[in-house]
Amino acid sequence: MKKSFKALNIKCAGCANTVMQSLKEEFGEVEVDLEQEPRVVTLEIKDEEHEKLFRKKMRGLGYPMDDEILGTFRATGLKAKSFVSCAVGKMNQE
Repeated sequence: MKKSFKALNIKCAGCANTVMQSLKEEFGEVEVDLEQEPRVVTLEIKDEEHEKLFRKKMRGLGYPMDDEILGTFRATGLKAKSFVSCAVGKMNQE
């Protein structure tokens, strides 16, 4: 079933490209709506375990969901990680 999630730290098309490319193999087509804030990521989720995997992969890229409770230290670390993911996404766009 298609499901949408609100993700933090996604700022631009470079970030969106990283998300789409990083998740494509396990989740198929991934859509990132850059018109909304926080950004909305829509993809096919099979079950609860699949959703947990998605959330873990997004945190690994530096893009946690807006419903996750993060401490200040963790949130700052994820924001820094998202800058790296963004830069990789921008380089892979060209």
